[in-house]
Amino acid sequence: MSTLTTWLRDPNPSSRRQAKLGQAYLGWLRLRRNPLAMAGLVIIGLLLVVAAFAPWLAPHDPIAQNLQNRLMPPGTAGHVLGTDDFGRDILSRILYGARITLAVIALVAVTAPVLGLIIGTVAGYFGGWVDAVLMRVTDIFLAFPRLILALALVAVLGPGIENAVLAIALTAWPPYARVARAETLTVRNADYIAAIRLQGASAPRIIWGHVVPMCLPSVIIRVTLDMAGVILIAAGLGFLGLGAQPPLSEWGLMISAGRKYLFEQWWVATMPGLAIFIVSLGFNLLGDGLRDVLDPRSSGK
Repeated sequence: MSTLTTWLRDPNPSSRRQAKLGQAYLGWLRLRRNPLAMAGLVIIGLLLVVAAFAPWLAPHDPIAQNLQNRLMPPGTAGHVLGTDDFGRDILSRILYGARITLAVIALVAVTAPVLGLIIGTVAGYFGGWVDAVLMRVTDIFLAFPRLILALALVAVLGPGIENAVLAIALTAWPPYARVARAETLTVRNADYIAAIRLQGASAPRIIWGHVVPMCLPSVIIRVTLDMAGVILIAAGLGFLGLGAQPPLSEWGLMISAGRKYLFEQWWVATMPGLAIFIVSLGFNLLGDGLRDVLDPRSSGK
C-alpha cells in the first residue's frame, strides 16, 4: 500500500494515467479532510445501498394493503415507522421509494448536464450570432421558475414518472449552459487552444477534446448541488399527482396521501418528508465538499 501511495503522490508522473490517478488521489485526501462532505457521501452511499437492496431490507410488501392495520403508530405490530391509510408499511414504502428517487436523479444527471454542457461550450467557443441565439434561448428558460415550467410541461405530456423526468431535465439544463459558457470564454483564446487550432484540429474536436474537460469540474459541482432541487421538484410533482402514480411508493406521493392526517397521524407524511430532507442534505454537503476539491480557486483551503 505504501508503494502505491508513493506512486500516486509522485510529483513527476511518468504517464498521463499516473498523473490523473495521482490527481484523483490527492482530491480524495482533500475531500476526506472535510467531515461534512464525508457525512454527505455516507448519506448518498446509504441511498445507493437502500435502493439496491430494498427487496431484502423492506420488512413488508410496499403495496400490500391491510385495512385492519391502517394508521398504526410507529413501533406497533412490527411496523417500525407505522402504517398509512391503507395499512401499508411506511418503512417498506420509503425503502422502495429510494429506488424511484435514485432513478430520477440518475436520469436527470445524464441528460440535463450533457445538454447544457453542449449548448454552453458551443456558444462560448463560436461566439457571435451562435452565442446570441443560444443564450437567448437559455434566458427564456431561465425566466420561468423551474417548478412552474416543469408543471406546464407535465400538464402537456401527461402525468407519469417518465414524463416528470423529461420535464425536470428540460428545465434543468440552462444553469449548466451558463456555467459551461463562462468556462469556455476563459479558455477559448488560450495559447494551447490556438496551437491546437494551428495544427488543423476541427472545432468539434477542440470543443470535445479540450474545452469540455476544462468545464467538467464546474459542471460536476453544479450537478451535485442541484440534485437536492431535483429531488424537491420530483417530490412536488408527485405531491400534485403529476409524477409517480399510485400504487408506486414515491416520497412526494406519500406526503400527498398523508397530508390530511398530519395533525393526528403525523407519521404518515412526516417520515417520507424526513427522507427527502436527509437525502437533499446529503447532496448539498457533498456538493460543498466537491467544490472545495474541484474548484481551482479553492485549492488553497
